[in-house]
Formats: sequence, C-alpha cells, structure tokens
Amino acid sequence: MALTTLQKDVLAKAKSDGVKFVNLQFTDIHGIVKSVGIPAHRLEEALEKGVWFDGSSIQGFARIHESDMVLRLDPATYRILPWKSLDRPTARIICDIYRPDGRPFAGDPRYILRRAIAKAQEMGLTYNCGPELEFFLLRKNGERLHPAPHDVAGYFDFSPRDLAAAVRSDIVDVLQALDIEVEMDHHEVATGQHEIDFRYAEALQAADNAITFKYAVKAIAAAYDLYASFMPKPFFGRNGSGMHTHQSLFKNGTNAFYDPDDEYKLSKTAYSFIAGQLAHARALSAVVAPTVNSYKRLVPGYEAPVYICWARINRAALIRIPNYSEGREQSTRAELRFPDPSCNPYLAFAVMLMAGLDGINQEMKPPAPVEEDVYHFDDAKLVELGIEQLPGSLKEAIDELKADQVLMDALGEHTGSGFVEAKQAEWDEYRIQVSEWELGRYLETL
Repeated sequence: MALTTLQKDVLAKAKSDGVKFVNLQFTDIHGIVKSVGIPAHRLEEALEKGVWFDGSSIQGFARIHESDMVLRLDPATYRILPWKSLDRPTARIICDIYRPDGRPFAGDPRYILRRAIAKAQEMGLTYNCGPELEFFLLRKNGERLHPAPHDVAGYFDFSPRDLAAAVRSDIVDVLQALDIEVEMDHHEVATGQHEIDFRYAEALQAADNAITFKYAVKAIAAAYDLYASFMPKPFFGRNGSGMHTHQSLFKNGTNAFYDPDDEYKLSKTAYSFIAGQLAHARALSAVVAPTVNSYKRLVPGYEAPVYICWARINRAALIRIPNYSEGREQSTRAELRFPDPSCNPYLAFAVMLMAGLDGINQEMKPPAPVEEDVYHFDDAKLVELGIEQLPGSLKEAIDELKADQVLMDALGEHTGSGFVEAKQAEWDEYRIQVSEWELGRYLETL
C-alpha cells in the first residue's frame, strides 16, 4: 500500500528533524498513556503497515485468546518531544487501534470518541472542546512524595513566593513546541495548585492535547525534581483540581449555540444540548469524575459543583454560560464544570457529546437558570426548584451509568462493561480499606 502525502511529509519531517526514535502512543480505558518505541528506520514500514502488539495486558482491551492488535499511526499527531536529549531526538505519534482483520478495535478510547463525533457530523455538527486542567506541583522527599506543596502563593498571585512560576513558564514553552496554543497560565486557589489553559479545538484534537498536556507537565516537573499530580483532591480542606470544559457546536462554520435575539444569546440547539447534559449528569459523573477520590472534590464549599443546574454568573452551577461580548459571537459556549483531570478525555468527551446530542434529538428544554448560590438552599428549596445532586460516591455514579442506555451505548458494549467492571473493582478495593481517620476516631474510643 502506497504512502499518503501526509505520511510522506511525516517521513521527510522526521528525517530533517534527525529523529532517532519514535514513541507510538495510545491510552487504556483509564486514560493512562501507553507507548511502543521503534527506531526511526522502521517509521516508513510502521506508517504503511502499522505495528502489531499484544493487547491482552492492557486493561479494558482484549482477552488472552484474542490479543493480537495493530497500531495505526495518525501522521497528523507527529511531534518532537522537546524534553528529550538533543543528541537522540525522539518523536511521538498517537495511534488508533485496529484488529488484525482491519476493523477498528471497539475498545480503543480514541475510536469511541471518533464514533461520537461521527454521530454529530451526521447532524451537520462539529463538536469543539476547551478543557482547563488544574494540577498540583509537589516536593519529593527521597523516593516518596511529600504531602506538602512547594510554594505558598495563592490565586493569580504574582510574587517571589510563587516558586512555580519558572516551572509553569517552561511548561508553556514545551506545550507551544508541541503545537498546543496556550492562552493563559496562573497559580490556582490552593497552595501548590496551578492551571494552564490552551485554546479550544475539535474534540479529537482537544483530547489528544489533554493527554499530551498531562505527560508534558509531568516531564517538566520532574526536570525540577518535582512531581505533578492530577489527582482531583490530594489535600483535605483545600480546593481540588477540576477539568472545566468549554463546549460549542458549529454548523457550516458558524457557532450553532449563538442566537442574537435570546437573553443569554443561546440558540434552541444550545438549550437542548444543555438540557441533555443535565438530564444525564448523574450518569456522566462516572466517566468525567471516574475515581474514588473524585467525590472528595465534589462537595459543597470548594467551588466544585454539586447541584445539577445551569446559570451564567453562578459558578456553583454544573453548567455555566460565560458572558457574551459584542463581536465574539463565535465564542458562545457552555462550560461543564464537574469533570476532573483524572478522566480519560476521549471517553469523557464522547459521553458529554452524546448526552448533549440526546438533548437535541429529544428536543429537551432545560429548567430555568439558577443564579443564586445553590449552596445556601435548604432541602425544601432544592425540592421546590427540582434541583438534584450529583452522586456522592463512585459507587452511586457507576450505578447511574449502568442504568443510562444513551451513555452505555456511547461507550459501546466492550468498553461500557469493561469500564463498569474496572470501576466497581476500584470501589470494592477502597471500601474495605481501614483509613487513618477510622483509626483516629474509633481505635481508642471503642
């Protein structure tokens, strides 16, 4: 099979870059990056024929008797890894996973997102995402992580106390070298917490960027002898890390969320999309906030949303509509605020999109916006307004996901069942642990 023009361009670029090795990357169902390395002289063959690998040891992939799989390289994702040695330049290429018979592998998270995007395209729609990933920079204490942030700055602080400013600057440089357009970086609310925002993109590229962002941040942090953690809630009593995601739908190059005559400048399509995500919110949480620790973040008092409602100025709402400004009609969007950076962005964006499309297909209408501070509502007020809460634990979230046919269909039979099984096992392992809190509370008093 002859190489395409784009594949030939990648070969030429790799040669001019002096590439010695190529990392072929993909993710498991949890969003953990997996990598197969090949020497540069094998790149042409890999582009043409793919690379075989054993998928039986990758969680959520294949059983032992059907383990053979093929990595097919996406040449559009070719990038030089800026932190690698200059005398051994290394490139990365993100791959799609196929079965030996040439069919896409149903358990490939990237394929699951591609399938959801295709559903939107059938409706003439393009789904754009702009995720904002927060993270902590931590000190190392020997070979173990020390549970103390390495700076004492606060939200948007600019001072000599923010020891991480140089780290963030280096991260920004690396991201831009990886063709990820950075829009802003700043210190976040909690000590040691940071955020770097990059420009929105079509959903598949946005997910690729989010995965790349996470390991780039970790690589630069390690160069400073620090550890970058995307754990949603690493410290009790402090703000956790979210992955607020700005979303929009475009049709024929125009923002399908925008209506100049509406009070919120939102179209019927936007309202139905919002209604769909609200209707599926409890099940969505299992995929966008997929760890036991995620539900330590989703509690009142730390800016993370708990109540299923939407608004413009109320940041306690699950979905927020950023203010419209004249001349920026194309930026009309809905910000989903309860995803966190522990999620697999391919799966997260897939279920978020399918929940929104279900709202459009069913012509759903959202409830009235809630601009008051929902945290001050008592139970009677919440019932009066019909405001539900997100699940309080991973167990609750998984039960909601299992009962939501739209989202289970979005994941597909293979990944849906595998994801539920993996998360149920995570919950079971957690619930039988004896914590330090329990020992302090009960050991001497009972």
